[in-house]
Amino acid sequence: MKKIRVRYAPSPTGLLHIGNARTAIFNYLFARNKGGEFIIRIEDTDIERNVEHGEKSQLDNLSWLGVDWDESPDKGGPYGPYRQLERLDIYKKYADELVLRGLAYKDYKEGSDSYGLRFKVPKGKVYEFNDLVRGPTKFLSEDIEDWIIVKDNGIPTYNFAVVIDDHLMHISHVLRGEEHITNTPKQMMVYEAFGWEIPTFGHMTLIVNEERKKLSKRDESIVQFISQYKDLGYLPEALLNFIVLLGWSPPGEKEILTKDEAISLFDTNRLSKSPSMFDNKKLKYINHEYVKKLSLEDFIELIRPFLLAAKINIESEEWLSNFSELLKDRCEYGAQIVELYNEFFSKESKLEVEAKEFLLNEEKSLETIKEFKKLLLETNFTSAEITEAINNAGKNTNVKGKSLFMPCRVATTGAMHGPDLPKSLALLGKELVIERINNVITMLEEEK
Repeated sequence: MKKIRVRYAPSPTGLLHIGNARTAIFNYLFARNKGGEFIIRIEDTDIERNVEHGEKSQLDNLSWLGVDWDESPDKGGPYGPYRQLERLDIYKKYADELVLRGLAYKDYKEGSDSYGLRFKVPKGKVYEFNDLVRGPTKFLSEDIEDWIIVKDNGIPTYNFAVVIDDHLMHISHVLRGEEHITNTPKQMMVYEAFGWEIPTFGHMTLIVNEERKKLSKRDESIVQFISQYKDLGYLPEALLNFIVLLGWSPPGEKEILTKDEAISLFDTNRLSKSPSMFDNKKLKYINHEYVKKLSLEDFIELIRPFLLAAKINIESEEWLSNFSELLKDRCEYGAQIVELYNEFFSKESKLEVEAKEFLLNEEKSLETIKEFKKLLLETNFTSAEITEAINNAGKNTNVKGKSLFMPCRVATTGAMHGPDLPKSLALLGKELVIERINNVITMLEEEK
């Protein structure tokens, strides 16, 4: 059986975005699942649009996601060079051959000696292929006009260069976005002109936003670039997991997949035939699951840069450890810790509707809260002493269970649910906690 060799061939015209990352990842998973090889080739012939760090962004961010490759501009390999601008002599040789054989011709610019080369489209041909995603697909040659293979500056066009490269690099399968499907018949013409074996094509469906519109780089409802997710404190394993599910589904219900699991399960038969929706909530859910699995030490290192950038005072490593332990299970991604910090230490007393109703309906809530405040004022405000104050407030007011713990929690945090209360209050500090309790007491005295 022919060795599986696939490639990811980006243009260095911008930073790595979700769509390109998916193409690279699916090719990578396919190669690794089949024991094949994954190649990165840089298609840099669009000179005017190339950006200075475009290639570096592609390679660095793929590497951050956990993708590795076998051949590339940075690694080399037996079929290089791996940048198209370094392969111009190769394209010229094959283009000249087509002209000599009458399969391409010179196309002069009006009133000029400069010319490009056009491929002569065969008459009355049907180009058929069995797409890995879409199944049998066909195009008629009569719908395609003679097309440019080399521009008048000597630079080959995409549809010509890609065939030469894929053939010489022994590419067996071409997995790419569906926007390339109309390029396929032109590429098949070149394969047939040279008598070369045509690779197996698979065109992945569009990624759409939550309004079911095609994802565009100008869509501000979605963070599009991989480097932005890195800067927001998303975990690479989680982002890879999320991208894997954009247009492919594993067997069974499991959605949290390690890279090795995705490799072992990857099957092109499970590529979706309908557009895949970029679901922000799902991304946060998946990342949250990975954050929760971090050790406390790793979580601290994830959030520390965001706390420092926001000029939040880290009182001590012990304080940071206690703070991290409390909020780890609520933090969906690194940068969110600043929002959670501000919410946690907010001077404003914001009572949730359900929490306020509970206090108003609970017979002894005001009495319990006043007693709790009195006892708190006498403590050193350690977690242990706060626990004791809660228990004693219950004894002194003859309440227990939910009737005790809920008024204490709501009066100090504004919510009916949250992390360990004594630890939370010790972190908040006596002054802020008493201020919040006073606000709740005032509200209850006015409304009860």
